[in-house]
Amino acid sequence: MPAASLFAQAAPPAPAKQATLAKGAYTFASDAAITVNVIKADKTADFEMIVGKLQEALQKSAKPERAQQAVSWKVFKAAETGPSGSTMYVFLIDPVVKDTDYTPSTILAEGFPQDVRPLYKMLSEAYLSQTIINLSLVSDFGK
Repeated sequence: MPAASLFAQAAPPAPAKQATLAKGAYTFASDAAITVNVIKADKTADFEMIVGKLQEALQKSAKPERAQQAVSWKVFKAAETGPSGSTMYVFLIDPVVKDTDYTPSTILAEGFPQDVRPLYKMLSEAYLSQTIINLSLVSDFGK
């Protein structure tokens, strides 16, 4: 799935009783998920700033599902250099909040409605590629 479609702006949510996710929303129905984000070498500061804004938006949201997302969403930076000198960031989401929208532009629009366009532009210009992997638990060695 192209990164551009993952970050498309979602329509405002429907009333609670009729709530449905926008078609193509960045959602998971699996146990956990990993997203590998390949970021242009000269855009890492922009990407990390956006990651901070996503965290802030999740943490300050009045929506309980956003608080759940914040607890289980971690961001890692690879020590290894990616393709063409890029930097790789991994979103590890474990557990996922099933059937909840993880679309960054939607979360940014909720948290920073006046700033979402420049934030989205900055985010989309940072990407070289993105790979999303839905994970199903096979074994938990700690149990």
